[in-house]
Amino acid sequence: MIGSRASAAVATGPAASAAVTTDTVGASSCTTLLIADDDEVTRSGLRTLLAMQPGIAVVGEAADGIEAVERARQLRPDVVLMDVRMPRCNGIEATRQLLAGSADPPKVVVITTFENDDYVTAALSAGAGGFVLKRLPVPKIAEAVRVVAAGEAILFPAALRQMVTARPLGSAQALPQAALTGREEEVLRLMATGRSNPDIAETCRVSLETVKTHVGNVLTKLGAQNRTHAVVIAYETGLVVPGVTG
Repeated sequence: MIGSRASAAVATGPAASAAVTTDTVGASSCTTLLIADDDEVTRSGLRTLLAMQPGIAVVGEAADGIEAVERARQLRPDVVLMDVRMPRCNGIEATRQLLAGSADPPKVVVITTFENDDYVTAALSAGAGGFVLKRLPVPKIAEAVRVVAAGEAILFPAALRQMVTARPLGSAQALPQAALTGREEEVLRLMATGRSNPDIAETCRVSLETVKTHVGNVLTKLGAQNRTHAVVIAYETGLVVPGVTG
């Protein structure tokens, strides 16, 4: 997926050519990235610094949610780094439109100033694959982009729990209605503590393929957009309790 998206981004017309940085040479092996932030200084700084990170090719920018959707559909990046508080169309609605408007949408990583921002929780529920803080070192932000592009989730369990406790999203009935098996509940608890699939496989003493099957079943039964959304539901329903890891 990454290679095909990168090729499409580099081959898109004149507007795309102007947006692609010099670091996109050989972009077929890179994660292609669109940066959406209404603050020009922040956006420019992120672009410059992230373009210097290995495995990242910045292919464009957007100053608001409407432009983010338009540019993402034009450039087809692997990941959109999405600010949530933007004019005209915020990052929550932009995320919904991106995920609903394509059979192969980009991943979305929310970038925010405050980890307890209500907008972040809503964006995660809308389908964002994770979130990062603007104050993080740039290499950490780049790593988050690469991880989400690979289909994993960026989770901060304590911050997620704090956010969903403060602002429930209305999916608290999802778990009782989902009829998860005992093993699926165990896998969901481990996902909610930030465990990767290999970690879960080791903890449960099952194969990696078995874990992937359980994760897929959990997402389907919960009606979750992705792992992060499933974790939000786990915290909302009280399945995950502070201090309990499995």
